[in-house]
Amino acid sequence: MGPLAAGLALAGCGHALPPLPGFAPATWRADTYGCQGRRLALLPNLLKAREKLYLTRADDINALLGQPDEEELREGTEKVYIYYLVPGPQCEPGHRRSAAPCLRLHFGPLGTVTEILVDPTAKMAQ
Repeated sequence: MGPLAAGLALAGCGHALPPLPGFAPATWRADTYGCQGRRLALLPNLLKAREKLYLTRADDINALLGQPDEEELREGTEKVYIYYLVPGPQCEPGHRRSAAPCLRLHFGPLGTVTEILVDPTAKMAQ
């Protein structure tokens, strides 16, 4: 298989994300770094639909949740998107890394969601 064919094959992996009942993506996207404190209230409805998020492509996650507040690159082509849930040090100028509760979406080598993690402190704050 040539490089073009391999690229086309990988582009077809994953699935488009259907609408998530009760989740307000525009509100989530507008709450950059979680500084307005609105994301935590949206989290329960997002987590109710967590099964729909698995195998979703990064581009579709970006369309739903916006660009991540932070991105970690892992081995190979794996990466993690981080979305802060509540205000914290990340809201100060420079947006430094914070230990504030966050949602972490792990993407595997095919560029699709493989794991969804929420800080335990975020669950307690709901």
